[in-house]
Amino acid sequence: MVSFSKKADTLESAFLTFITGGFILFIITLFFGHGSFLEFFHAPKWQLAAVWFGVGYLFLTIVAIPKIGVISANISAVIGQLTMGMVIDHFGWFEGLTIHFDVKRVAALIIMLIALRLIYKAEIKNSVYGAKS
Repeated sequence: MVSFSKKADTLESAFLTFITGGFILFIITLFFGHGSFLEFFHAPKWQLAAVWFGVGYLFLTIVAIPKIGVISANISAVIGQLTMGMVIDHFGWFEGLTIHFDVKRVAALIIMLIALRLIYKAEIKNSVYGAKS
């Protein structure tokens, strides 16, 4: 039996993921939702932009996993989220608490980047040796 990933391209995989997730969320919202679908027209436009960030994130994850592995893709996402969170905190965006950058925060990011590099190199090494055996 040939797996779906051998027959389908990345775009087909992403499409199937979005359709399946959208259908499941529609059913859940239909039975358990308390709001109105039409209220999204009244939401601030910057909040609606999150939809496109989510689509981009999911698509890039689907593209990245075959190239860099699951662990590296997930750690990259966490590093990106923490970095953006630190930027948002530093400038106090979204009416949140202002927490400025300091040496500890920057050091934590550097340590995570080093960890990502070590994990990625280990994954590459294991995939090369695994392919030869």
